Amino acid sequence: MSKLNARTIVAFALPAIPISALGLPLVVYLPPFYGGEMGLGLSVVGTIFAIARVWDIFTDPVLGVVSDKIATPFGRRRFWIALSVPILIASAYALFLPEKPVTPRYLLLWMVVLYAGYTMLSISHMSWGAELSEDYYDRAKVQGWREFALTFGMLAVLAIPAVVQQTHDADAAMKVASMGWFVILTLPVAVGLSVTNVGERPLPPSVPLGLRRSIAIIAKNRLLQRVLLADFLMGLAPGITGSIYIFFISHVMNLEKWSSLILLLYFVASLVGVPLWIGLSCRLGKHQTFAVAMGWMALMLPLLLWVEPGNLTANVVVNALYGLAGGASPFLLRSILADVTDFDNLKSGTPRTGLYYALLMMTNKFGYALAVGITYPILDRIGFVPEQTNTAATLEGLKLLFVFSPMLLALLSAAVMWRFPLDANAQLELRRQLAERDRR
Repeated sequence: MSKLNARTIVAFALPAIPISALGLPLVVYLPPFYGGEMGLGLSVVGTIFAIARVWDIFTDPVLGVVSDKIATPFGRRRFWIALSVPILIASAYALFLPEKPVTPRYLLLWMVVLYAGYTMLSISHMSWGAELSEDYYDRAKVQGWREFALTFGMLAVLAIPAVVQQTHDADAAMKVASMGWFVILTLPVAVGLSVTNVGERPLPPSVPLGLRRSIAIIAKNRLLQRVLLADFLMGLAPGITGSIYIFFISHVMNLEKWSSLILLLYFVASLVGVPLWIGLSCRLGKHQTFAVAMGWMALMLPLLLWVEPGNLTANVVVNALYGLAGGASPFLLRSILADVTDFDNLKSGTPRTGLYYALLMMTNKFGYALAVGITYPILDRIGFVPEQTNTAATLEGLKLLFVFSPMLLALLSAAVMWRFPLDANAQLELRRQLAERDRR
């Protein structure tokens, strides 16, 4: 029986809406906006975003460790979540509503500030969710509904430019500004409702481990390594499909003008799928459900091989079926990691949830970053040129890359997690041992 009520879970999940509404434009809209509209040039903007991403990855473990060690009267996680709000509002205003002329230094400064606030909010929010309950199934629900809110935020921010364009004679600056205002207005409301309505479970004070012992415990944690490997693979898979999605839809499927609609419906299907995977995880277990979801993705993608170019209906149906499992892997792996932190707590003698979620964010980001570095050289090798008419053999190679790369990665991640030993019974035994230790 659930120990967390629906109201608590919904209130906790609210900040995920502005989190994802901020994250998507950073990848899709801001780089071309600053490269073109703001006149900085693509090479300069690409370099700045690459530097900011490296900074973002570097700050993950630092902020994770800091959030574990510093406890305040307002809580260990809620303090950092609340602190991130003014940082993100200021940086979102500066980046989404800039005034010309904009210099490279201006863009780099505010990107660094924004990523610091974004990492602070994301790690603290995920860690807070992991610590809300000790229950194996509650953790799946918490992270599952957080994923639902993340997907909803993506849908909202994807819809905003389309709505603005229909109601105004909008240029790129107005579209970007509308997304910025959405984040600026929803972030303090969502965070305020969350931190004032949901408390934190009391945790024992953090115990100093020393760097060498801390690293040694992590290095020996095979459960953590399996989760991080699966998370890396499931960052690499959507990174590959996302980096060549426009090429595939435009050149292979001849549906360029429908690319945004197909992508939007993919996210709608992902939104619909999350509650289904939550329910299944409460029956099968989390790692078994993860394997089933990855198997579903691997079965759906090859259906694209039989879809004729120009067939919008078939493309929408296959992408929607594939999208049903799109939200499964992130929340299931985050929920499984919450159980792994119990194992680490028992071995290390101190809770290190923030550090573990920082590592999870790092592996996923690395997978996404590596995807472009893998796929674009392959496209160059098969002779694909976006601005030209490509040969049938080249387009066939693009199709095979789009279908089979993520399919194989999904199957491999399922194999990694298939016999994961930390199930509901094992987690319950961990909690018993932790309770016994804390009573001493």
